[in-house]
Amino acid sequence: MQNGMAGGVAADDLDGLRAAFETLSAGFAAERYPALEVRRDRLDRLWDVLDRYADRLCDALGSDFGYRSPRQSYFADVATTGKFIRLTRRGVRRWMKPERRSVEFLFALFGASARVEYQPLGVVGILSPWNIPVNLTLTPLAGVLAAGNRALVKPSEHTPATAEVMSEMLRSAFAPDEVGVVTGGVETGRAFSRLPLDHLVFTGGEAIARHIMRDAADNLTPLTLELGGKSPVIVGRSADLDLAVRRIAFGKVFNAGQVCLAPDYVFVHRGDIERFVQSMQAELARTLPAGADDPDFVSVINDRQGDRIRRYIGEAEAAGVRVLSAAKPGSDGGNRIPITLMVDPPDQLAVSREEIFGPILVIRGYESIDEVLAYINARPRALALYYFGRDAAEQRQVISGTASGGVTVNDVIMHYTIDDLPFGGVGASGMGAYHGFDGFRQFSHARAIYRQAGVDLGRVIRPPYGKLFDRFSRYTMSGK
Repeated sequence: MQNGMAGGVAADDLDGLRAAFETLSAGFAAERYPALEVRRDRLDRLWDVLDRYADRLCDALGSDFGYRSPRQSYFADVATTGKFIRLTRRGVRRWMKPERRSVEFLFALFGASARVEYQPLGVVGILSPWNIPVNLTLTPLAGVLAAGNRALVKPSEHTPATAEVMSEMLRSAFAPDEVGVVTGGVETGRAFSRLPLDHLVFTGGEAIARHIMRDAADNLTPLTLELGGKSPVIVGRSADLDLAVRRIAFGKVFNAGQVCLAPDYVFVHRGDIERFVQSMQAELARTLPAGADDPDFVSVINDRQGDRIRRYIGEAEAAGVRVLSAAKPGSDGGNRIPITLMVDPPDQLAVSREEIFGPILVIRGYESIDEVLAYINARPRALALYYFGRDAAEQRQVISGTASGGVTVNDVIMHYTIDDLPFGGVGASGMGAYHGFDGFRQFSHARAIYRQAGVDLGRVIRPPYGKLFDRFSRYTMSGK
């Protein structure tokens, strides 16, 4: 747990947390519908401060992880975030415009009109995770600010150095009534989710999300939950196997698999498993020549997560599962754990039941696509599903026959990088979505506005009722 100051609020200072929320609420009350230029200015400041603090953020990420490739840190947490902020700024003018909606012809003829205006919600809370902490804090923050809201942010206590830098950078760029930042552990997180926020964004695990939903329920706070899950990959027989291997390997090497969208298990036709395994081992050796010690790799975040991954491996080995490590563990003897392949582990093992969220890739054999879809559909809905293959009918079968937060065809993770696509889960993998216009709408109230016609056409539906009312009712029902 961090014990410094963040946004003027000490870690686990619950009175300070409440004061920060009240300051933001007062700021919103004084400016309920910020003008376009105000919103753009806030997004400009967010991009600028990210750029100025980029090196410090990468250093802090390296410190928090024990080792994290600086290049991966810059790309995952700085470059992609800056791109999103820039595109959000570009789109906000268009998103703010009222949307015209249709009106019954007769009413429209006499001047009635309908439109939707996107109104800011108020104060939006952001509880962000440890795995890609900068991106998964500032990306929703950009959407919150574009929609005209104020924001209260709590970074994860598991990346304290990064949380401290983010606290400082946001404090330097925004007034306390625009963006507030608090730090702390479980107690602060619970108190945060009990605030009467106008919306709450949480990225993390399903178990914690259940507690947050219960805490938020007392205030009927609406939620956006991004929860991950066991994202499956299906390699069809029509796929370019070697290309699929290269792209799937990237999904595990990136942040050592500590990504909510990382491929969790891969279905490969039984006739192709040996070729797939050999190709994957060769690709991992090419990608990370020094294995877990490679400068382009990433350590598992801490001992607790490292012990969990080692437990999966030990349990599988004890059960006689074929376990193939890409290389020896890191020379530091700590949490630099190499990418490990497991072939057909039994369903009762923890690695088969729990989200892996680390450097293990499970490979499962199949005989038919129907068998694969039945397996996937018998389990909780994942945040992502990936299909490799050139068979258009099979691709359609997979997409239509499953449910997941998102889909990438012939690659992994990449749908997240398309800023105009919604990003979110379904079922156990989350609720709500953000990114682009979908994020703008998520953090806005779509307010219906109707202007009645000058002629009093509504008199037909007011009592006393008669034959005209009866004819109008039948017309309303049938259009005849």
